[in-house]
Amino acid sequence: MLGISVEAVLAATAALMAAAAGWSLGSARRRDEHDVPGGEASFAVLHTISLASASLRTGLSEESARRAARHLRELLGVPAVAVTDTERLLAWEGSGGDHAGQVLRLASPVLGTGRPRVAAPAQVACGDPGCPLRVAVITPLTIEGRVAGVLAAYGEGVRDERLQTLGEVARWASGQLELAELDSSKTRLMEAEMRALRAQISPHFVYNSLTTIASFVRTDPERARELLLDFADFARYSFRDRRDFTTLAEELRSIHRYLLLERARFGDERLRFSVEIAPEVLPVAVPFLSLQPLVENAIRHGMQYGTERLHVRITARDAGAEAEISVEDDGVGMDPGKLRAILADGGEDAAYGGIGLVNVDHRLRQVYGEEYGLVIETAVGAGMKVGLRVPKSHPGVAAG
Repeated sequence: MLGISVEAVLAATAALMAAAAGWSLGSARRRDEHDVPGGEASFAVLHTISLASASLRTGLSEESARRAARHLRELLGVPAVAVTDTERLLAWEGSGGDHAGQVLRLASPVLGTGRPRVAAPAQVACGDPGCPLRVAVITPLTIEGRVAGVLAAYGEGVRDERLQTLGEVARWASGQLELAELDSSKTRLMEAEMRALRAQISPHFVYNSLTTIASFVRTDPERARELLLDFADFARYSFRDRRDFTTLAEELRSIHRYLLLERARFGDERLRFSVEIAPEVLPVAVPFLSLQPLVENAIRHGMQYGTERLHVRITARDAGAEAEISVEDDGVGMDPGKLRAILADGGEDAAYGGIGLVNVDHRLRQVYGEEYGLVIETAVGAGMKVGLRVPKSHPGVAAG
């Protein structure tokens, strides 16, 4: 768990705005002896913060540091700033570029202890009497409590109020880097979950489908050909390069091919399915492979214990700002307590399709919020119904 919260980032941003805007107002008064409206100064600071945020939210790299350094220097109003990671200088912005070679040496104590330091003129100043870089204030950039780099501001003296703002700037920048790390962690988690889903599809479905197709080669070559094309289309969709989102229409097309293959395996009379979809929700963006695992779970679990016939029903209806989707079967069902135990252990009981259910539930909550998890209704001998809601429009969600 990352040691960052929205509240902490907002608090750091507010403190940064207050400090930087206060300096901006004071310096503006000194420049032209006219009162600058506080709103204009605050807007300028906020605009600069937003520009720097866009860079820092991609993580700490040469490119992000270079882009952010321009805005950080403007925010501080100092002659030069430097940004490093734990091993190298990532960016130098401002005058006195010949001082860049000393940054890591000056930053070494900060990288080791995590405590800010002031580098005195004897360590910083060069032979040029007109050079404004005489001292450096160096502050750590941290992610999850570990030092990830430093932010160094150069000026004429440590009493310069602009340098005193550096602590707030570094604290805010660290918050942005932690948010970037959180975004990266979410992405890695979703990629791992997608790999788990594909691993679940691969050993079971692929083998069974090819075996079924082979059984039709002699008895019904035309159907074997059609099933092979269905299998190829399903595999192309399921194993293509990962895309976060697809349309409900695309997901349903893939499920249709999946069901045709499963009917060929179990027999048309033993496995039946019906689909009722409101046309209005077909373009709605849904997480990639969010419905197929639910259908697979319905068939794998519903057909256990020699079930003679199984009916799988997929519905999607327009519910105003949301699409309401359900996958229902009339199979053997499950004891609700046992289902809770399977879901609580992370879906380790793959025999019941727990991996797929837990995976889809996690992804829905990550994308849309905690209130958008799966809703499961079941009882022994009463089948199972898995429902979910998907907003028609959500920030950052679009079919790829």
